[in-house]
Amino acid sequence: MTLKAFAAKLFAKRIHTATQKWATNPIVTQEKTFQELLAMAKETQFGKDHNFHTIKTFQEFAEQVPVRDYEQLKPYIDRVVKGEENILWKGKPLYFAKTSGTTSGAKYIPLTKESMPFHIQAARNAILSYIQETGKADFVNGKMIFLQGSPVLEDKNGVQLGRLSGIVAHFVPKYLQKNRMPSWETNCIEDWETKVNAIVEETIHEDMSVISGIPSWVQMYFEKLKEKANKPVGEIFKNFNLFIYGGVNFEPYRAKFENLLGRKVDSIELFPASEGFFAYQDSQKEKGMLLLLNSGIFYEFIRADEFYTENPKRLTIGEVELNVNYVLIISTNAGLWAYNIGDTVQFTSLKPYRIIVSGRIKHFISAFGEHVIAKEVESALQEATENSDVRINEFTVAPQINPTSGLPYHEWFIEFENEPNNLEEFALQIDNAMRKQNIYYDDLIVGKVLRTLVITKVIKNGFQEYMKSIGKLGGQNKLPRLSDNRIIADKLERE
Repeated sequence: MTLKAFAAKLFAKRIHTATQKWATNPIVTQEKTFQELLAMAKETQFGKDHNFHTIKTFQEFAEQVPVRDYEQLKPYIDRVVKGEENILWKGKPLYFAKTSGTTSGAKYIPLTKESMPFHIQAARNAILSYIQETGKADFVNGKMIFLQGSPVLEDKNGVQLGRLSGIVAHFVPKYLQKNRMPSWETNCIEDWETKVNAIVEETIHEDMSVISGIPSWVQMYFEKLKEKANKPVGEIFKNFNLFIYGGVNFEPYRAKFENLLGRKVDSIELFPASEGFFAYQDSQKEKGMLLLLNSGIFYEFIRADEFYTENPKRLTIGEVELNVNYVLIISTNAGLWAYNIGDTVQFTSLKPYRIIVSGRIKHFISAFGEHVIAKEVESALQEATENSDVRINEFTVAPQINPTSGLPYHEWFIEFENEPNNLEEFALQIDNAMRKQNIYYDDLIVGKVLRTLVITKVIKNGFQEYMKSIGKLGGQNKLPRLSDNRIIADKLERE
């Protein structure tokens, strides 16, 4: 064992002890975070507008501070972006993380000197948790690649602006700098396809041990590697044994990954966002990711099936239940207050609190009242492909409300790597898996409101071309798993 690996094991043990301390005292930990956030922000404009100096309890906070999304918080954020101080948080932010918006175009999420360290610590602690549990640490001696956005930042009224992954690149610890790839110059390439080609050239002869990124874009990197070397990625990188990912569920990609690699590797799931680093997989044996309750974020939860009702109940960590779909609401040390990030989660464990990301509150299909969510379509596809040679590159689902003939249906757009022998039978397997998970969908099939789902095959690289056509190829951009409209579907049909 090298000195570096030995030191990593010692550090992992220390962090594990510290993590256990707060993870076994979740309610106390969150109450402390809540009070600290209020105290730090009571003299800000937002704090004065919402009477922070009078708030003592969560109930009082919920009465004074309504749940808002970005559009609703935008008047405050606009003032911060213009350069005003002490608006949402004390002083000015260190950075703005630029993300894709909806009605307002680009979103500017503040990152402060209080919040930024937690983005770095969480990613580090995820790896240390893996070392502590498995005892595997030799990978720290190999090269590590992080597929991320450009680290080039621009000035926005005295605050540095860039993509979160690019901002984080400025905080890579010195002890990892020599191991980290690709080079700074390659990381700065803006065009994604050009960048991936350059990364292939840089890394193909290196001893890669850890690879991190959104699964769909790492898959693109692997495909180019395999094509250039004409052999499985696992033979190119003989010591590659750890894949770190976030952003989307890995399961729909797993079979294709293992085919590209030629073997299985361990993986660690992360739940980072520009608004905060919320959770990471702390165990290879347990389902879900450890919710980070001591990272300057106070969490609230609203049942997804109640979210659009008048005055839905806002729950704290001590009130949640297993296997319920919740909208995640956060208040943070970057100045986001009762903020709806748009993600939905389910708890897989309450001791400690572990979650899975079940989808997006706006990404669902309920054209007929079925309220199908991302977790359900992903699980159904996984069940249908288990114990088979079927491999899928990418997929998305949309309702077909006005078919040319017959009953309406859900249309699944799938780009296959290996197609099933019988497409109709495969569609029926997915449909049956959906019906087992979602009673509303089952009722609609039984009641002959909907017919069995229909699969539409997408040409090779069709999804990449779609993402490219809307300017969202690569980086942290993700294809929605499902939509309640046919905007994506109609575009794919025209390809």
